Amino acid sequence: MRHPKALYAIAAVLLTVPGGLAFAAGAGPSDAQIAHIAYTAGDLDIKAAELALEKSQSKTVRAFADDMVRDHKAVNDKALALVKKLNVSPEDNDTSKSLVKDADEKRAHLATLSGAAFDKAYVENEVAYHKAVNGALETTLIPSSDNGELKSLLETGLKIFQGHLKHAEHLAGSLK
Repeated sequence: MRHPKALYAIAAVLLTVPGGLAFAAGAGPSDAQIAHIAYTAGDLDIKAAELALEKSQSKTVRAFADDMVRDHKAVNDKALALVKKLNVSPEDNDTSKSLVKDADEKRAHLATLSGAAFDKAYVENEVAYHKAVNGALETTLIPSSDNGELKSLLETGLKIFQGHLKHAEHLAGSLK
């Protein structure tokens, strides 16, 4: 198994390399691919937070996980409504598949931990994950989006997720 911290670094590379590993040279992701990547990233963070709600006994970690579930579900609900309105079918792609594979491995690792070790690993993962997702939104997904409504939703999501990153970093500092 890959080093746990490396999993989201891999996702960051997949998402932030211009053109990405999943896309042809010179071509960015399509709006359908962007929608699927963004939805997948949110869904994966919801699953990680749900694991934290099952395993953590820390009130602050559980409150953070509750925030992740609430906020990512809200953004994903808006994304689903938008793709329905635009009559766009989100398109699975190598990037979204890689995100799922890596997140599944990370959740399996987290599931083996308990107590303070789990809390620390979960929060460190959230820091790394939000850095990767925010970077992908800024450098690839938002600039590649052709649809103004999708771009606006991604920009709103980025603002929310930047707040998540700050919260996770603060929480990580308190767990040391």
